[in-house]
Amino acid sequence: MAPNSRGSRLRRALLAALVAGSVAVPVSGAARSAAVPAPVPAVSAAWAPPRAVTPPALAGRYATSRAAIRAAERTAAGHGDRWRAVMLGALADPARQFLFFDGRDGGRTAEVYGDLSTAERIAVLVPGADTNLDKYGRLHGGAARLARELGARSAVIAWMGYRTPSMVSLAALTPGRADEAAPGLRAFVRGLRVARPGARISLLCHSYGSVVCARAAVGLDVADIVLFGSAGVAAADVAALRTRATVWAGRGGGDWIAGVPHVQFRLPFVTVGFGVDPMSPEFGARVFAAGDGGHADYLGAGSPSLENIARIVRGQVPSVVGRGA
Repeated sequence: MAPNSRGSRLRRALLAALVAGSVAVPVSGAARSAAVPAPVPAVSAAWAPPRAVTPPALAGRYATSRAAIRAAERTAAGHGDRWRAVMLGALADPARQFLFFDGRDGGRTAEVYGDLSTAERIAVLVPGADTNLDKYGRLHGGAARLARELGARSAVIAWMGYRTPSMVSLAALTPGRADEAAPGLRAFVRGLRVARPGARISLLCHSYGSVVCARAAVGLDVADIVLFGSAGVAAADVAALRTRATVWAGRGGGDWIAGVPHVQFRLPFVTVGFGVDPMSPEFGARVFAAGDGGHADYLGAGSPSLENIARIVRGQVPSVVGRGA
């Protein structure tokens, strides 16, 4: 048997095992997050920023979102979910800045870190699988650290604007959730461009979030698309994204996602897998050093990946030397 044939069969076997495990393993955390009730927000379609991001306009938007969070907090408390109510109470802190909030079905949010009204550089952080209200702390922490790294005249927006798949699920192996998410992300970024026409906007796409960004990329007016911790984006190469943005890729030396087979199968009702490795020369992205961290460490304090992602957002050249690059 030819070596290539053996390798192909091995990749197929690994993917089949992963799919089988994804279907068989229960995902209680995601089910619990979606099961906690929340009211319909007063502004149900407020996915885009206000057309004018003046301090008064932003203050009004943040106040509207805070009211929606408080309403969800009361509903969770009435449902007997004290943990969720306490967590929502923390999100309703007047110091927090949400452009939108919807507590239903795991949650949809866009939180701003920094002053969006004066930002010259804006990073839109798109998270991956298993990101929901019950696990929001991870996204919040990474966005806050990136905002501190970027410093003045910059803003970070943590965009949890879609129904993320569970890490251990068939949905995490298919582009379906990304297809659902892409129109909302495109509308959000276009609204941001109207609101801040002179700002440099970068999309930062972690794990499954990289598939979302790839689906939304066509013609989007952003300076950079940064893929990190990505198993693939269901595109053959950078050209297939049809974007004028500079596309970057980084992966930590300790990230388990490097072992995910880079294959893609078109089945009768679903496409499984994401194809070409974004780190590979054939994909064509510019590769930046991401250090030795694991899948959840890209925005860790003091990490090479945090430093390099911040450099990209600022329009600077990142380091491309080092393990994990």
